[in-house]
Order: sequence, then structure tokens, then C-alpha cells
Amino acid sequence: MSLVLREDRDGAAILTLNRPDKLNALTVALFGELDAHVRQIATETDKVGLVVLKGAGRCFSAGHDLSDIAAGEKLPEPFFQSKVIERLADLPQPVITAVHGHCYTGGLELALSGDIVFAAEGARFADTHAKWALTPVWGMSQRLPRRVGTYRARELMFTCRTVMGPEAERIGLADFCVPDAEFESRLAELCAQVLANSWFSHRANKRLLTETDGMAQKDGLAHEIFRGAGRGPDMEARIAGFQNKTVKQG
Repeated sequence: MSLVLREDRDGAAILTLNRPDKLNALTVALFGELDAHVRQIATETDKVGLVVLKGAGRCFSAGHDLSDIAAGEKLPEPFFQSKVIERLADLPQPVITAVHGHCYTGGLELALSGDIVFAAEGARFADTHAKWALTPVWGMSQRLPRRVGTYRARELMFTCRTVMGPEAERIGLADFCVPDAEFESRLAELCAQVLANSWFSHRANKRLLTETDGMAQKDGLAHEIFRGAGRGPDMEARIAGFQNKTVKQG
């Protein structure tokens, strides 16, 4: 059985963590399959305009499989999992991580790779590294404070407390929080909204945001002007379509 499933739907590549009997706990083997999908999707910008990562069954992911840690993981290369998460975050396409149920520690680090974090009301976020005398190596210390601020990140990391979906949205840990019963339908609506816009612009804008992260404003502005991608190949068609629609409505 595949540990990560892929479904292509209307321009979106939907990746599903597929260990529902283990609450999608993250193993080296699962990361290996995720990495293969991510590498392939990176080459498919002509047919994939958006990537969605979600979990099968009752939750997104309960986190790093502790039995894997206890048994002594055999990694294909040093810091393998962190590199896979980085490749996911660095995909040219926008990435939505769709979280329902548990999203703990390593699962949260994986969810934080998304450009957009989409949560159900029943989602449960927590960083429990300190509960197990562990420290993060998959990005928590960098991505969490960039989302919620450095002092909120400290509080979450020190207390190991659980944050439910509505609070996650309030503090910026999630961008959206929707009722559990509407999770799939509202996620589909968000995907359609993103995919309706220019895939060229999405890739170019994501690259600008990534490349200028941490720059002084004046340097970022210069980068935007001189290193931006400019107009996309679909610009004229999009403007013409809008104008024709306006004329017809008038």
C-alpha cells in the first residue's frame, strides 16, 4: 500500500498521507514516497498549478513516528526529512496544507511548509518536542515564529499545549478555519479560487516572496523591479476575456 497517494484534479495535485491506522505518523519510508512525488511535481508546472497536502482517515498527522526514532532510523542521507520538507516548501507551485484532527510536532513542521494552512475547527496543533526531550530539526524554530511571532512561538514550544482550529486561525497559525462538516467542500472552493488565477503569476510571486524574505525593504523593492518575471503569456487573453465579459454585461 502506498504511504502517500497522489490524485490530480482540475490542475491540483492532491497528496494524501496514507497511514490512517497509525494516525499518519511520519516514517522514513513515508518521507521517501513524499519526496518522489514532490520531485516529480516540481517538473510539472505546465499541468500542476497547485499542490494540496492532507491526511487520510482521522487526522493530518500525529507526528514523527516515535517507534521509528526508538529503533534508530536509517536515513538515505543526513537530515533527509528536513530536506524533503524544504523541497515541498520550495515547490514553484503554491502549496496548501489541509489539516484536520491531530497535527503534532513533526506533523506541524510538515504543515508549516504550506504557503496556506487550511484548518478544520477540530484540528489540533501542538509542538511537543520538549515533552520528549527533543529539539526540532525539521524547521519548527524557523517557520513557527514566522507565522505566529517569536514570543507566541516560544510559548507554544515551552508549554507544548494544544491549539484548536479557531485559535490557530486567530493567532495566524492557520489562514482559514472552517466547520469540520464543510472541510472538503470549502477546501475545494479555495483550490478553485487559486487555480482560476494565473499560474505564471503564482510561481513568479512565490519566487519573489521567497527570494526577498529577510531583505531590507529598499533591497526587496529593487529585487521586485529588476528581478521580477514581468508579464505572463496569458495576460492578454485574461484582459481580453475580462473586457469582453464587461461589454456583454453592459
